[in-house]
Amino acid sequence: MNRNASFSKGFTLVELVVSIVVLGISVTTFLTLVLQTTRDSPDAMIQEQAYAIAQSYMEEILSQPFCDPDFSTDCRTDCTASTACTTCSLAEGSRNQFDDVCDFNGLSNNGAEDFNGAITGLSAYNVDVTVDDSGVTLNGLSSASGQVVRIDVRVRHDTFTDLDATLKAYMANF
Repeated sequence: MNRNASFSKGFTLVELVVSIVVLGISVTTFLTLVLQTTRDSPDAMIQEQAYAIAQSYMEEILSQPFCDPDFSTDCRTDCTASTACTTCSLAEGSRNQFDDVCDFNGLSNNGAEDFNGAITGLSAYNVDVTVDDSGVTLNGLSSASGQVVRIDVRVRHDTFTDLDATLKAYMANF
């Protein structure tokens, strides 16, 4: 029997200890990274819900006429000089009375709402709407002439502070 052959099989104690230390450091680093990523990133369902809320608000806003019907009968011709189209500071009293795009400017909901009020189960989502009617240009159209506005809908979540679901759209007076 060859004695040298039996000593060449297996690991020495030092090799085994070094392997365990390296493996321990690797596993600890990996688990720390996974835990930090899981803790800091919003849940996929929460993120999808935030974008769905933003899309819902945007669809509601874009379904409204460009000009306020209280001030304009023919939006395309009335808008060139009328405050019905060139200023977004003439909002209606309550959301169920919003009848044009500019009425949504400055809308801020703590908890997602529709025109009937709060939506059950969505109280942790905060929505802010801005309709920019000053200095907006789009392919030769200008907000100064009552031709275009930019709409921003931003949805945030109470728990996931890094979540910021923002949709932007332009609406032209045509």
